[in-house]
Amino acid sequence: MPLIQISQTPGLSADQKRATIEAVTRAYCEATGKNQSAVWVVINEVPREQWGVGGTPLG
Repeated sequence: MPLIQISQTPGLSADQKRATIEAVTRAYCEATGKNQSAVWVVINEVPREQWGVGGTPLG
């Protein structure tokens, strides 16, 4: 069972999350030939203050 994890800052609406999960699942299945019912997708919302890029905190 494939598990795809997406980490991002908060802010997507429920509809955007749904569309993201559908699109990522579809793309993965097209690339691998896996059955959609076997693919799990998790969106982890991480507050900006817990991210850093290039040694600089975002929050």
